[in-house]
Amino acid sequence: MAQNIIKQSVAYSYIFSQPFATYIDAYPMLQNQWLIEEGEHLIAYGDHSPVVRIIQHKLNDLKYFDDTIDGEYGLFTEYALKKFQEDHAIDGNGSLNKQTIEAIIEVEQNYYLNQLTSIEEPLYYGDQSDQIVALQRALYYLGFLEDTVDGIFGPLTETALLDAQRTFGFEETPAVSEELVETITTESKIEKVDSEQDQSEKESSTQASEPIAVKKNNTNAQMEKVIEAAKSQTGVRYQWGGDTPTGFDCSGFVQYAFQQQTIAIPRTVSEIWHQTVPVDQPSIGDLVFFETYKTGPSHIGIYLGNNQFIHASESKGVTTSELSEQYWNTRYLGSRRIHLD
Repeated sequence: MAQNIIKQSVAYSYIFSQPFATYIDAYPMLQNQWLIEEGEHLIAYGDHSPVVRIIQHKLNDLKYFDDTIDGEYGLFTEYALKKFQEDHAIDGNGSLNKQTIEAIIEVEQNYYLNQLTSIEEPLYYGDQSDQIVALQRALYYLGFLEDTVDGIFGPLTETALLDAQRTFGFEETPAVSEELVETITTESKIEKVDSEQDQSEKESSTQASEPIAVKKNNTNAQMEKVIEAAKSQTGVRYQWGGDTPTGFDCSGFVQYAFQQQTIAIPRTVSEIWHQTVPVDQPSIGDLVFFETYKTGPSHIGIYLGNNQFIHASESKGVTTSELSEQYWNTRYLGSRRIHLD
């Protein structure tokens, strides 16, 4: 079982050309390969080694070991091993032998494989949950996701999930189809219109509508000026970490455009994502997010309407692009809105 899973890992062909220190913690499945090989040499009570440290980590994940992970084969490690051996009918008396190592790996692998089939709700790009965190950890463990675990479902996580499910013969769980998204969005809009109408009727009975209209116009005017500020920087070169007209990165550009209207927003794409609210469809001035070089939101732009957005592109600098372009469409995570006072 372990050998078969290891050979399906995206890191398999890379690993054997690298020194041990490069992969012992970075590639869990290949770490298991190393453990199985080292398991041929018995580890004795009192020994201190990387093997013991890794086993302590695994027993901790499996809820058998809750002491300090220090790589020393002491009393608590021995007790955890005895308990694991008892639960899995292994006659080991707390010794760290090859049979026990293989059993620990097998139980751990089964746990992570189960994560690939435990998805009960439809997955949407931009979704965040503990379930997605568990899924990403499983994909990372199995060697299909080579990036940070951030709990946000996007194109990279979907691709890794589908690859893993195909590899192990599981039913595939793609993101919700565009048709279903459109149906849900339409229903959501109808509900929103009905809700706004009900709210409007309630407010009209207690106050005049003019103050509300003025506030909306002020907000629109402010957002138009944000757009003007953004467009005025068209052609400015891309600069990693840049946040001035001498050079912008994507989030620095967005922050600059909003600062021109004294609207303060965070500096990084991730921070902006977490401090804004999702919307079903973007309106002018909303922010659009993409998953590019890593899992989760890693690129951002300002929506201009008519399916266009302005952003700081690495290849073109500040430019306007179409959401329907294949590159952006396949990496689109969703749109979110800044609350204006």
